Amino acid sequence: MLTSKQNLKIYNYLNGTNRTLTSKQAVARFGIRNLRARMTELRQSGLVVVTSRNREGLTRYALETNGR
Repeated sequence: MLTSKQNLKIYNYLNGTNRTLTSKQAVARFGIRNLRARMTELRQSGLVVVTSRNREGLTRYALETNGR
C-alpha cells in the first residue's frame, strides 16, 4: 500500500513506462530529496525495484513490470 504522496508520485511516474529516475531527477521533478529511502519503502510495499548506474555513475531506479 502506497501511503506517502511522494511514493505515489514515484509509482505513477515509473509504473509500466520503462522510465528510470535518479536522485537529481527526483529533486527537480518532485522535490524528493531522499529517493533511496522512498525506493526502500516501495520495495517494502511489495514492488520490485531495479537499480542500475547511468554514465555519470548515478544510481537509476526503475520498477520491474510483468513482461520484463
